[in-house]
Order: sequence, then C-alpha cells, then structure tokens
Amino acid sequence: MSGPPADPKIYHIIHVDRLASVVSDGRLWCDEVMAEREAQGTMIGMTDIKARRLLNRLGSRPGLRVGQCVPFYFCPRAVMLFLIHRANHPNLAYRGGQGPILHFEADLHTAVEWAEGNGKRWAFTLSNAGAAYFEDRCEIARLVEVNWPAVHASSWSGPGVDPFVKDGKQAEFLIENSFPWKLVSRIGVRTPAVKARVGQVLRDAAHRPMVEVRADWYY
Repeated sequence: MSGPPADPKIYHIIHVDRLASVVSDGRLWCDEVMAEREAQGTMIGMTDIKARRLLNRLGSRPGLRVGQCVPFYFCPRAVMLFLIHRANHPNLAYRGGQGPILHFEADLHTAVEWAEGNGKRWAFTLSNAGAAYFEDRCEIARLVEVNWPAVHASSWSGPGVDPFVKDGKQAEFLIENSFPWKLVSRIGVRTPAVKARVGQVLRDAAHRPMVEVRADWYY
C-alpha cells in the first residue's frame, strides 16, 4: 500500500447557500453546534447518520464524539457526493444535486498545527466515521494506515471492485468543535455560474480563497 502524499489535503463539502454564514462566523461548526443553531442554508447530510455521529465516540480521543468535530475527506469527489448526485437515497432529504455543492480544500498539516496550537483535538479515521464501526488514530505518523490507493480511486464500487475500496475512500479527518475559515485555501465548484455566485459572497471578505471550476471533482 502506498503512503500518504507529502502534503495531504482535506476536503469539506457544503451547499453554496451556506457560504455566507461560514464567512460571517469565520468558521465551520460541528454538527453538535449546528443542531443548536437556527438553520442558515441548506443542509446536505443524512439525518440518521448525523444522529449516529453525535453518539459515535473516538477511541483515540477519549470523551470526544464524531458529531463534536468538523469532518473532512482526504479527497474531492467523495462517496457522499455521489449520493447527492444520484438524489435517490431514501435517507437523503436534499434533492438539489451536486451543482450547488462547494468543495473547501485545506492543508492537513496546517490544520493539525492550528488545532494543536489552539487546544483543539483532532483525529482521522480509516473509514466512514458515521458507520457503526470504524477505527481512528491521532498520530500523524499513522497516516500510513489510511488506504491511500482507495482514497484516490476513481472507481470504488461495482463488479470486480474490492469493497474495502469504498470503505477506505470514506476515511475522514476530524477537528474538534470548529474549523477556521482562514485555513480554507481553495474552493472547487462545478460550474462558472456557481463560481460567480461564490465570488459575490466573497467580494468583501477579509479572507478570499482561490475559487476554481473543477469538473473533475464532481460526478
């Protein structure tokens, strides 16, 4: 199994109509905090999985639950985005497709440095942290345990594809409570129209990440 990239990136997906609140707050909030706030934009997750994440505990960080962390994937074009694209899963309330979905990209090592400098716990999982069972780690040296070929695989299901590929592709990076907007280094969008919409939101923002049309990050 190949090791992690020299400068691994992490990705969080969000509906474009939530961007203004993220910029205003200066951070992304975890599900536990979001559940206590008035909805500010379209939520794209599955309610049953979000509920389970509020209960799932991290073995590497005693006392910390998944839902108390902001989640990231190690790749764009995640399995969850495919479910959003198909828009036919019975537990997915959102039916607007992938067009309005943004990818926030950040640097993993920068995120870890920020977390440790600000008293925030972090961890990563080897599969979906919303599942009934998963393994998690909290040492950078153990990133080698992530299934990186699966993370970067373009085909993760279907005939002849090992089911471990789908599991590995859903590995997550988790950071306690919130994630600072200033650490988002790039925003990937599917169309020029959404790029223009993002540009309008960011017009007067103190922090303006690079915004790129990245069709290869979508289905």
